[in-house]
Amino acid sequence: MEYSKLVESYEAVEKTQSNLEKTSILAELYSNSGEDLEDTVMLSLGRISPSWEGLDLGVSSKTLVDIIVIASGRSEKEVEEVWKTEGDLGDAAEKMMAKKTQQRLMTQKLEVSQIMERLRKVAEMEKDGISQSVNTDKKKKMIANLLSSAEPREARYLARTVLENLRIGIGEGTVRDALDEAFFDGENSEEIQRAYDMTNDFRKVAEACRAGEEDLEKLDLELFRPVKSMLAQKVETIEDGFDSVGRPAAVDFKYDGMRAQIHVKDGKVKIFTRRLENVTKQFPDVKKVIENQVECQNCIIDTEIVGMKNGEVIPFQKLSQRIKRKYDIEKLRNEIPVEVRPFDLLYREESFMNHSYEERLEALRKVVIENSDIKLADQSITSEVKDVNSLQQKALDSGHEGVMMKSLKAEYNPGSRVGYMVKLKPVMETLDLAIIGAQWSEGRKSGWLGRLKLGCWNKEEEKYEMVGRMSSGLTDAQLEEVTERLKPLIIEENGRDVELKPEVLLEVEYEEIQESPTYNSGYALRFPRLKEFRDDKDRPDSKEKVERLYESQ
Repeated sequence: MEYSKLVESYEAVEKTQSNLEKTSILAELYSNSGEDLEDTVMLSLGRISPSWEGLDLGVSSKTLVDIIVIASGRSEKEVEEVWKTEGDLGDAAEKMMAKKTQQRLMTQKLEVSQIMERLRKVAEMEKDGISQSVNTDKKKKMIANLLSSAEPREARYLARTVLENLRIGIGEGTVRDALDEAFFDGENSEEIQRAYDMTNDFRKVAEACRAGEEDLEKLDLELFRPVKSMLAQKVETIEDGFDSVGRPAAVDFKYDGMRAQIHVKDGKVKIFTRRLENVTKQFPDVKKVIENQVECQNCIIDTEIVGMKNGEVIPFQKLSQRIKRKYDIEKLRNEIPVEVRPFDLLYREESFMNHSYEERLEALRKVVIENSDIKLADQSITSEVKDVNSLQQKALDSGHEGVMMKSLKAEYNPGSRVGYMVKLKPVMETLDLAIIGAQWSEGRKSGWLGRLKLGCWNKEEEKYEMVGRMSSGLTDAQLEEVTERLKPLIIEENGRDVELKPEVLLEVEYEEIQESPTYNSGYALRFPRLKEFRDDKDRPDSKEKVERLYESQ
């Protein structure tokens, strides 16, 4: 399929605010995509692969400016002036390609498959061991060749895709509903959602939708392909917890650690975060523990990786340094040692998802050989409030966050489910929010990004909405770390203000929630402050949660 056909759909989606219209536009696109359906679905999300594959284009806004210069023959100053005026590098690419002085390096029309193949090659270069400077030059030339072949309006969306931000308001829910409308007349949304929860891969889901309902139903758990974690809802009291999950309940420590889904396939180990990132290389110690202490050739266990040193808990904020570290891994491993705390089993030679938690626990106990590096989660099976209180106090005294209460009869079901699992934290409820923008600091703090714009997630409209600005209370060390994390995520700059890919999440404390005519969410946090980074999550708390907390004040 010609890329121009996809661009026509992008333009139509960008012109409407109606989710129903967006769904219909995508449904028609998917219906007519033929063999390019899988690539079309991924590109309509502005991505080249599922997050768990770990393919990252690694192209910053500054690098994209260089690419546009190469492809268009215009000067860097011209590109940056248009960028500043338009506020979007996609728009800058469109205008520059309309004025380009260089002859096209290729003359054929761009194809969807060609775009995907080239961009995946660029992303895969990260694994080739080529020096950074050579790698960057090759990336620039490969993408510039594509951009040079693009019509101006194609260049707009191609540039945005390179930055992995289409800016047209298409989310996973819209893609799900569009596939449903395209292939099942809108009658199979729940089954498509189930298939996506199991695979986390819209390519597989799209392929199955095209083949028919029978193929869709066959999509299931697969080793080395992470499934979405089952999440807990919050309750205020222990009695509320029992009302939700039933009596007796399994009561576990809620550890101050990193949720990790560990896969063993033919004895080989892979470790995924709750955000589905492959962090096996960052945790060689955990890999070794699983190889030595788990007696199963094929399994998936749900665990918490907890930082522990000299019997003391290492706070998650420090443990999180290991998650994204790509160098000095051994040094950090010694500085931040960990222990593994398994608490659930999803697979043992076959899927255990449909087994009760009671049965999954029994199977888990049979495969884990406990030692000082790996211990089953601290747990009690009880119907008594006093027992939960006792375990909760023990968890808090040990430096952890509280307790979880789980139904012994529930199956493992990805996502948040009433009656499956709840969390009880005896602290002021915080909000997990995305950094959606920031501002370059001045004076002594020049060179650091501050005045962080905090966003929640509007599920209904599938977009981020601002709820506050964190402008004080950050230490120099925190400002330095924030800047290091945010620099690669800059989408555009307008003077001192920057717009960011919303990939860095913070756990935020605050005094209260107020109504706000200024922020598009309608709410504002009073005196927000950083508690910790949330590297284990891929989406901030919802606007619905902000509203609920506001009403409960």
